[in-house]
Amino acid sequence: MTISVGDKLPEVTFKTMTDDGAKAITYAEIFPGKKVVLFGVPGAFTPTCSNNHLPGYLENHDAILARGVDTIAVVSVNDVHVMGAWARFTGGEGKILFLADGSGDFAKAVGLDNDLSAAGMGLRSKRFSMIIDDGKVTAINVETKPGVDESGAAHILGQL
Repeated sequence: MTISVGDKLPEVTFKTMTDDGAKAITYAEIFPGKKVVLFGVPGAFTPTCSNNHLPGYLENHDAILARGVDTIAVVSVNDVHVMGAWARFTGGEGKILFLADGSGDFAKAVGLDNDLSAAGMGLRSKRFSMIIDDGKVTAINVETKPGVDESGAAHILGQL
């Protein structure tokens, strides 16, 4: 079952890359008491994710924060090293929190997992965006077709 507006996020642990290396980062460190824009991508460095989805959040970073958002985060079913490299490569370090969901635990827990084995990509996340206020989902947008429309930064700005 897919997570819905009004639901609380599951208390999973992600990994993120820091100056000191890979670090576990829990639900409790990210969501309670904060307004978070979280968007999910099928894969770091993939064309649509790198060329269309992430750039919108980087370009609209200041505008999103100006609307009362504390954190912008991206999650993908990739390992922490890939997510760290993607953050550096895109200039997103320090602007967006890059969360590795290496085994897809978060994607499965919120019902946004996507089996792309036929395309040789294995378990991934659906492309989505959410607004989360104090751990509770206040808006969710899941793409139903290829590309970035409902889950992009412009759409989130309209919801904030």
